[in-house]
Amino acid sequence: MDMDLENMLCFSVYAASREITRLYRPILDKFDLTYPQYLVLVVLWKHRNTTVTALGDKLLLDTGTLTPLLKRLQEAELITRKRSIDDERKVEIGLTDKGAALEAQMKDVSRNLFVALCKSEENYVQTLSAVQGLLKEAQLLSGRD
Repeated sequence: MDMDLENMLCFSVYAASREITRLYRPILDKFDLTYPQYLVLVVLWKHRNTTVTALGDKLLLDTGTLTPLLKRLQEAELITRKRSIDDERKVEIGLTDKGAALEAQMKDVSRNLFVALCKSEENYVQTLSAVQGLLKEAQLLSGRD
């Protein structure tokens, strides 16, 4: 196989990720959010409450990356952060009313963007499945499962 950049799967996935994130920017700017902050909210909209550790596991981010991001979301009054009563080593994350209210405004952002990008819902589902399979295999190879 030719090792030109355009023939490298890793580069195509990296470049596609950057371009997709760029597509989100004008939408998220209206809500004064970054893409990683949006992902935190997506998890919280589904689970309502979680811990920093569980959130990091879900988003594949370490606590050093998450902590400043969560601080900014707390300053924007979108989330709460507090030490667990049961185990003070754990930090619990929850939505504020303001953070929960954003869900209704943003519920179709991702789906609409990807259906437009993939041209049909069928292509969207196939692409999502292929990328999820690729992620799963990469996690297995790297020892993260």
